[in-house]
Amino acid sequence: MLKNYMEDVVDHILPAMLRAFPDICTCEQCILDIKAITLNHLKPHYVVTQKGEVYSRINEMHLQFQTDVMKAIIDAIDIVSNNKRHG
Repeated sequence: MLKNYMEDVVDHILPAMLRAFPDICTCEQCILDIKAITLNHLKPHYVVTQKGEVYSRINEMHLQFQTDVMKAIIDAIDIVSNNKRHG
């Protein structure tokens, strides 16, 4: 199994971040755009073993790591809010 662990991190943090922005569109297209932009601005973190995933979970607990992910999500929300791809 090859997996970009950052996808799990974004999936975990994104719902709480969206609640902080009640005016943002939460249709499937906007959510996918937010996730894609966020992941494109974060360094990928690939894991292939259970041990690698455990290490990644420990790394996720660090404050700077969480701050970096949250900033990337906020930036993506701002981009999508100002450039919706639907009517």
